[in-house]
Formats: sequence, structure tokens, C-alpha cells
Amino acid sequence: MQWIAPSEKDVASASLEKRLWDAADQFRANSGLKAQEYSGPILGLIFLRFAEVRFAIQRSKLEVAGASSRRGSRVDEAAAYHAEGILYLAPEARFDYLLTLPEVADIGAKVNTAMREIEKHNPQLAGVLPKTYNLFTSTLLKELLKKVSEIPASVDYDAFGRIYEYFLGEFARTEGQKGG
Repeated sequence: MQWIAPSEKDVASASLEKRLWDAADQFRANSGLKAQEYSGPILGLIFLRFAEVRFAIQRSKLEVAGASSRRGSRVDEAAAYHAEGILYLAPEARFDYLLTLPEVADIGAKVNTAMREIEKHNPQLAGVLPKTYNLFTSTLLKELLKKVSEIPASVDYDAFGRIYEYFLGEFARTEGQKGG
């Protein structure tokens, strides 16, 4: 069997996964919570980053289509996103909005609001997203948001899936080692 070197893309993805996990581990250490208590919020932010990347791509397409349409732009219509299997994100539910919040803001409350807004505009997610961000300091959340923002917008959907799977595996491993 011949050895095949990993592609640059695979190496970059593995490096990103490791950096993100290191940030999550730092988050855990500074929060004093168990893996089962902080895994949901961290995965929620990774999910939001992924949702925003897809949302932004669709928004760009809708802006182009709206410029040439007599009906006008549909960039603010949830149905225009849902029709393509994409989550609609209200302005206050977007990752970039949360990232720009000052540390003095109650970032935990803002992220909880963002998750509620996502569920409101995307009923298939009702009651699913984490809303325990108020348990964390704004400083911790700001640092975590910055780390998650390192996931490039150009990353493909498979890479997001690998990041998510990597985190699920690491959380399971951590819970097993520390007894939850």
C-alpha cells in the first residue's frame, strides 16, 4: 500500500481544529465548568459561524438578483433563505454582530438573544440551540468569539463538519477522562 501525503487543505484543517480546541480547553479552564456544561455553548458558536457563512453567500446572491429584478431585493425575507435550505439570520443573530460587541456589553445575554432569534426565524430549530451563554463572562465569550471567527469564510462545508466532529470526539474523550 502506498502512502499518500495529506493535502495542504487537510493539514490546514487539522491545524485549525487543534487551535480551536486549544481555545475551547482554555475556555473550560477559565469557566470552571464540566465538559457537558460548556460543550453545547461552544458547539453553538461553531454552528452559528457556519450558518453565517452560508447566510452571507445566499445574501450576496439575493443582492445580485434583487438589483436586476422588478420585485426588488429579497435579502431581508426569511423565505428567500429557507427556499435554498439556508437559515435566516436576523441582524442581531449574526456572528459578525456578536464579534463586534464591546467587552463591556453583556455578551452572554446578546448571544442568548441571537440563539432565540435564530429559533424564531427558523422554527425547525425551536428549543434546540443553547441559551446558557449568560453563565460565562463577557471577556471569556469575546475571546471564544474571536477564536471561532478564525474559521475562514472560505472553508467548505465538509471542513465545518470535520471541525464539529472533532469537537464532539474531544468533548466525549474529555468527559470520559474526567468523569463528566
